[in-house]
Amino acid sequence: MSNEVSGFSKWSKEEKIQWLSNTYFSNPEQAKQIIQQYWNADQDLQNLHDEFIENTISNFYLPLGIAPNFLIDGTFFTVPMAIEESSVVAAAAKSAKYWSKRGGFKTTIVGTEKIGQVHFMYHGSNKALQEFWQFLLPKLHETTQHITQNMQKRGGGILNIELKNQNHKIPNYYQLHATFDTKDSMGANFINSCLEQFAKTMLLEAEHFALFEGKQPIQVIMSILSNYVTNCVVRAEVSCPVEDLVEKGIENPQEFAEKMVAAVKIAEVEPYRAVTHNKGIMNGIDAVVLATGNDFRAVEAAAHAYASKDGVYSSLSHASIENGIFRFWLEVPLALGTVGGLTSLHPLVKIALQILQKPSAEQLMRIVATVGLAQNFAALRSLTTKGIQEGHMKMHLNNILNQYHASPEERKAVQAYVQNSTITHASVASFLENLRKNS
Repeated sequence: MSNEVSGFSKWSKEEKIQWLSNTYFSNPEQAKQIIQQYWNADQDLQNLHDEFIENTISNFYLPLGIAPNFLIDGTFFTVPMAIEESSVVAAAAKSAKYWSKRGGFKTTIVGTEKIGQVHFMYHGSNKALQEFWQFLLPKLHETTQHITQNMQKRGGGILNIELKNQNHKIPNYYQLHATFDTKDSMGANFINSCLEQFAKTMLLEAEHFALFEGKQPIQVIMSILSNYVTNCVVRAEVSCPVEDLVEKGIENPQEFAEKMVAAVKIAEVEPYRAVTHNKGIMNGIDAVVLATGNDFRAVEAAAHAYASKDGVYSSLSHASIENGIFRFWLEVPLALGTVGGLTSLHPLVKIALQILQKPSAEQLMRIVATVGLAQNFAALRSLTTKGIQEGHMKMHLNNILNQYHASPEERKAVQAYVQNSTITHASVASFLENLRKNS
């Protein structure tokens, strides 16, 4: 049976759900009930969500948690985190509390430049193109003035435009490589609008430029921003005397510090470890990016590209011990916004930004990087001491109990059972099975 449909986007939401339920489920009414169960009771709010994307049928919820006690550059923050993975929020909060007693997190904005490119092919002489470029450059600024004027009032706009010869990569390939300051907006729409105007202006002026008369040597391939924002970078770090690292579970601070540094060094040189190491960093970063209505896919892509900037995939974080001081730091590219997009539409995003004391884009960069560093510290602390699974499985236990629909009495029995045993999915399932048989 073919499941191909036509005109699907024009169907009502109810018609789409009915077709899905009848086509893919043995119990269509049950499927419809589950899908509709996640609708907002407030119809206006549901309509708002329906218009975020296309062909909506329901809402897909993630838990929104809170990690308090982040002392960042002398100010305490309570950080909202949207994520489904057990132990991430708890780990972030634990690290925040730990470092709040040791001076807190310090951050530095390395840069805030965004990048966009017009990719084009050119088949004429390089001398002619260079002469055309000198003529074209002021025209690019002039013809984008209607796009940039509001951004310029806020102190942003186009920073620089370069003509780049990329013939060594692809024959006849060139770029207009532009940098932007988009202030508190992420700036994707602004940048792309400027780039598309660049392309239109270049093609129009090429037609009228004397050197190109009667020829069409320029072919625009595409105009698009880059998510690889190598000059939109933030650094977050913590440091303290090695002896101050001592705490429950860290009885030998010197040994702990040395193992932490060794663990980071391994992630710096071993890509198989680095990917998982950086994934842990992104657990923290993505959760805050999602909660604040930003684009976590763009952030992920930039971070992993940045981790490969020296030719080998490596750790985003680093650690050292010098003169008795333990230092742990992270550098990561973060193109974020606190105005525009979902930040002004999604009610929970507004709540999240309010909890963060209405940060600017730069302040949000500092907060997000800090949570990534805190998450990394928590993971490495567990790995180099008691292991990752003990704490993770304790947090994951509720998921296992929910999966088996454990009653309150069964939950109490399982909690007592795991006090003196290693928590695994299989052991909990077996214990519940035996418990139910005996009862």
